[in-house]
Amino acid sequence: MAMKFEELRVLQAAEAVADGIWREVVRWDSFAREVVGGQLAKAADSIGANIAEAFGRFHYGEKLQFLYYARGSLFETKYWLNRAQ
Repeated sequence: MAMKFEELRVLQAAEAVADGIWREVVRWDSFAREVVGGQLAKAADSIGANIAEAFGRFHYGEKLQFLYYARGSLFETKYWLNRAQ
């Protein structure tokens, strides 16, 4: 039986992280939300988006490239979390 991309545990974990970030960012004051929060939310959303995109690719090289993008987005998210702290 083929797995749906929504069933991937790594994607579910990425979505949980992004959801948690969104919940926090919306509570920030407008300046922090616009300057750091927007970048942080976009980076966090990009992790899961790239994992989903990798799942939909046919060729191994394409899958790997999108997983590298997801990894890059993870590190960008960590950067913005450090800035927010």
